[in-house]
Amino acid sequence: MKTNNDMALQTATFLLQVKAIKLNNEHPFTWASGRKSPIYCDNRVTLSYPEIRTFIRQRFVDVVNEYWGDVDVVAGVATGGIAQGALVAQELGKPFVYVRSEAKSHGLTNQIEGEIHEGQSVVVIEDLVSTGKSSLIAVNALRERGCNVKGMAAIFTYGLAVAERNFADANVELHTLTNYDTLIEVACKEEYIRPVEMESLAAWRKNPEAWSDAHMNA
Repeated sequence: MKTNNDMALQTATFLLQVKAIKLNNEHPFTWASGRKSPIYCDNRVTLSYPEIRTFIRQRFVDVVNEYWGDVDVVAGVATGGIAQGALVAQELGKPFVYVRSEAKSHGLTNQIEGEIHEGQSVVVIEDLVSTGKSSLIAVNALRERGCNVKGMAAIFTYGLAVAERNFADANVELHTLTNYDTLIEVACKEEYIRPVEMESLAAWRKNPEAWSDAHMNA
């Protein structure tokens, strides 16, 4: 999971400025899984800020050009990657599709929405990588259609060990605009958090389940 340092620092700064990512050790957030976490990420917020939206789009374009070159199709992961992927496809002048977590139960029962064909090369755009499970469902759906998935680019990754394993096992190359370590570095420097909170944030990243169990009554 590679990042360019200047790009990672600026992306993290933007995400913190607009509260797309929030940090709170004392009053943890509850994820959809029910787990407690000191961090909450909603990168869709960036779409409301033209300067940041454009920055993210262009950095995605840079990553695609640097690591994968020309591709036939850009795919977004539903739902957070749809708008980001469409912006990237527009800038690259490429067709766009998006991939659901599962096929619809009605209508045409599509999992992939848009025109795509066997043998086409695809780059996948995602907003956030946690464990990688939902992201890789999209990759598998594209591969099952006979597409050549060159890799995935995401705005942010928590850098969890389970995600590293999942992407390696799936043989998917992942590049992100920024990551957890860079975010915490910027958050401390810009005083979004206190230095004393660094230990707790590091402990969460090392073992999210144990951290959650210790904070369930918070």
